[in-house]
Amino acid sequence: MTFRPYPGLTIACALLFAILCSLGVWQLERLQWKLALIARVDGHMAAAPLPLDQIMAMAPEEAQYRRVALGGRFDHSREAYVFTTDAGAPVYHVLTPFRCDDGKVLMVDRGEVLKEKLDPATRAPGNIAGEIHVTGVWRVPDAPGAFTPPPDMGHRIWFARDLASIAATDHLTLAAPVVI
Repeated sequence: MTFRPYPGLTIACALLFAILCSLGVWQLERLQWKLALIARVDGHMAAAPLPLDQIMAMAPEEAQYRRVALGGRFDHSREAYVFTTDAGAPVYHVLTPFRCDDGKVLMVDRGEVLKEKLDPATRAPGNIAGEIHVTGVWRVPDAPGAFTPPPDMGHRIWFARDLASIAATDHLTLAAPVVI
């Protein structure tokens, strides 16, 4: 009795082997990319905060994840809320326009609140009035996807950090399409 492999099965196994090898190589390349990204983020987070003008002069990729120092005041009347989940529980990120001392406007993510705390009156002690200094991280948010629901304009709730839509709703001109 002699061994005679089926040509179709041999070709299928060779193709499957080539596909699996290419997926393995892709995963190794992705690992190196992720490690480089983590190293860049760690380096930027450990560095001293930069002034706004200096960070705005950088290329967008270079500015990403850098700490930035701002001086100015919040405009709490124009808060926007971005729905997300935290450990499976529904929460909302509070995005508040921040008018810098030089007049530039940026969006600052002030953190998460539960649905019961969406009304600014329930968070009045945390809504800082007057001049303030903020140190945050410069982040370009991901664009809304094809399956992102439209915003609930009546309640000012978005389902992605769609800064262009939020700024247009409030007739704001953002200095940069970033969230601090």
